[in-house]
Parts: sequence; structure tokens; C-alpha cells
Amino acid sequence: MSEDASDNARDPLDPIPDVDWAMEMGDSTAGLGPISYGEAPTGSVGSNAESGHTRVMPAASGGKRTGNTQPSLYRRETPSSRYVAESRRVHGGAYEPGGRAETREQRQRHRPKHARHGFLSLILWLVILACLALMVIRCLPASYSDGRAVPELVSFVPVLFAPVLVCLVIAALWHRRILLVVSAAALGTLAAWHIGYFMPTSRVSSSAVTSVEASASTSDNAARIVTLNTYNGNASAAEIVSLIKRYNVEVLCLEELTNAEVQALSAAGLDHILPYHVVSDAASEISNGGRNGIWTAAPMSNISTNLLPINTSSMPAADIVVGTTTVRIVAVHPNSPVRGAQDEWSEGLSVIQSLSGYNHAYLICGDFNSTWDHARFRELLGDTFVDAGEQSGQGFHMTYPSSSKIPSLIEIDHFVYSKSSGIVVSNLEAVEVSGSDHKALIGILEAQ
Repeated sequence: MSEDASDNARDPLDPIPDVDWAMEMGDSTAGLGPISYGEAPTGSVGSNAESGHTRVMPAASGGKRTGNTQPSLYRRETPSSRYVAESRRVHGGAYEPGGRAETREQRQRHRPKHARHGFLSLILWLVILACLALMVIRCLPASYSDGRAVPELVSFVPVLFAPVLVCLVIAALWHRRILLVVSAAALGTLAAWHIGYFMPTSRVSSSAVTSVEASASTSDNAARIVTLNTYNGNASAAEIVSLIKRYNVEVLCLEELTNAEVQALSAAGLDHILPYHVVSDAASEISNGGRNGIWTAAPMSNISTNLLPINTSSMPAADIVVGTTTVRIVAVHPNSPVRGAQDEWSEGLSVIQSLSGYNHAYLICGDFNSTWDHARFRELLGDTFVDAGEQSGQGFHMTYPSSSKIPSLIEIDHFVYSKSSGIVVSNLEAVEVSGSDHKALIGILEAQ
């Protein structure tokens, strides 16, 4: 059927003129005014001056239809009916008084853009501005990075990926161009800051992975390593020993140890799996939850219970041989940057940084109470050390908090190693251990 025929077709929902209604009710002359009867065999056209409608009448043959005449009731095309039909065809909406035929979606689309999603847009702007403020704090130099609440806030910078990405997507869907540009710039900056978490710089070889998964052998050039904060000695000793067996661990570093925890680990059989160990001296001034310890499968040498003077959590150290490389292992736990202790936190990181002045293949393991985003931590790394998490290109491995309703949001446990010493650490995992407020960080060390 053609569009014209469709337009002229009668729609039961379309109001009809009074003349047609009268004809349907049986009044053949109501409202028609003078009707002329033509001579044409197919009928002639009568008109109603008031209504503007036309009627095809039978030829002058006594009012009877002859030949090819139209029915007495026929819907004619008028300006109003034409508009309604066209509106229905184009818009698909119901006819409304006044000749409007817009759908609800069309009326919504015709509203001014600034009037739509106004409140939600305000919320998105507040979110992106808060993210930008935290990113600005992250850019503070190391000399200002230990200010009040600064270390705590900067710890959450990696979490910004989620809200910034949400703002970017919604801004694109709602055609908020300025918000879209700002969100894209923020997301690009975050990606640039953390590129090493997604694009690897160095990784262990597949043969090293195969070797450590097969057995805990001290004769090869690879070793599985673990660090864990035991939370004042409350971590389950049995679970720690089970983890050591399951992962074929050859090097274990523990922080916040107590004498009771050391005894519990020995009773659980740790000394049979990792027979060599050293536990640090007590802290000289401030106890940071306990002492640090190192357990290894390979024999130790050059042992120290307090490697460098530090006010909190003395650092034990020992050498082991991995393949043909002598690796110096150090367990660290600088003070956390809680209110009133930011100076102790900064000083502890500076002591660890001073190890860069010694010519060793260092593997520094522990709870650094800092993340890659802290300027002080990046200053610690300098040109000598690298962080395994930031080098391996395998994403984030959040270790804190653990065993709580809050998911792990911060990566403060690290494997830091000398980048030009011939050793590499990658293939990290974060595993929960009951009783601890940190997850155990597991990795593979390869001496190349």
C-alpha cells in the first residue's frame, strides 16, 4: 500500500469531523449545506463551506449510486487529517490535541541538554575534582611527603583508576565534553605513573617458574620467596608452615615477630623445612610491633641482627647463594606514618635507602609501610633499586588490609632488589593468612 493510501486510511483512534459522524449516524444531509448533483456518470463533488469537507455524491439518478461511485461514507484528505497521518507515520506516536504527535522519548530529547542529568553531572564533577586533588598531593616532592595525613592519602592513588574510569564512560555517554577531556587526561596520567604494573620491564624465565614449582632445590638458580607481617605475632604458625610447603618456599621474611610466634613456628615444623634463620635485635627506641626474621633453605653467611642503626624494627641480614650469585637478604619494617610518627617513617626509609651505597646483590623484603606512589619510596629506590611489583607488569598485588570486611586496597609489602646485580623477581601473588592484617606476598627470585 502506498504512503498516500496509508495516510487516507481511517484510523479508529483518529477523531472524525462532525459531518462524517452525522453520516455514520444516518443523517445524510446534516451539516452539508447545499449539495450539487452533477451530470458526470461517476458522481460529482459537493462541499460544505463551514467544515471545509467535500463529499462525493451520486450522479443525478435519484440519489442512487451508479457505476464507479465512491461509498457515501469516505474519509477525505484535509489539512488536519493529513498532518495527523503524517505525524503518525514519521513519529509513531499517538495524536494529541493541538496537532502534537511526539513520543515521550522525543519530548525528553527536545529538552535543553543542560537540563538533563544536571544533578548527576554535578556529582561526577565532584568525584573527578576529588581525584585530581589526590593526584596533586601525589606530586608533592619528598620533602613535603611526610606531612599530616599525606602518606595515608597517597596510599590510595591506585584506587583512583575505578572512579576516573566511571566518570570517563558516563561523560562519553552523556556527551559532556569537558568532563570527558578532564577524565581522559586523569586516566592517562594514572596509567603513565603506573605503566610498569601493566608493561613488564623484567620477569623471571619460564624455566625458573618450572623449577620452583617442581621442588625447593638449593642447587638451581631460582627460589620461591615470601614476606609477611605477622601482626604482633598473631598470624597462624600452622598456616605459614602450610604455605611454605605448598609453594616450595626457600626464603621467608617475617615482620612483627614475638618470641611466642618464633616458638610456635618452630613447633609447627618450620625449622625442618627452612633450617637456617636469623631474628633481629629488639628495636633501639620504638617497638614497631616486634622484630624481623629471615628463614632460608640454603646456608647463611655474613649474618647481621642489626644491619644499620634504625630506631624502629632492627633489620636482620644474611647472604645465601642462588645459582652462582650471592644474594644479600634484608628484612625491613620501617615505622608506619601514623600521626606524630611521620618523621620516624621518613627516617626509616632513608636508612633503607643508604644500602644503595654498598656493592651487594640486595633482596630487601618486608612491610615498607609505603607504596610506589609515595615520593619517599621512589626516592629510596633511586637509580639502584627497583620494586618487583612495579617492574613485572603483572598488575597490582594489594596486601593491606587483610582478614577483614574491607578488601585489600594498598600495596605496602614489597620485594625490592638491586637492578644491576643479575637478579630478577616477578610472578607475585598475595595470599591471605589468618590472624594477620597483611596478606603474604609471594614471588620468584631468579639469579641470571
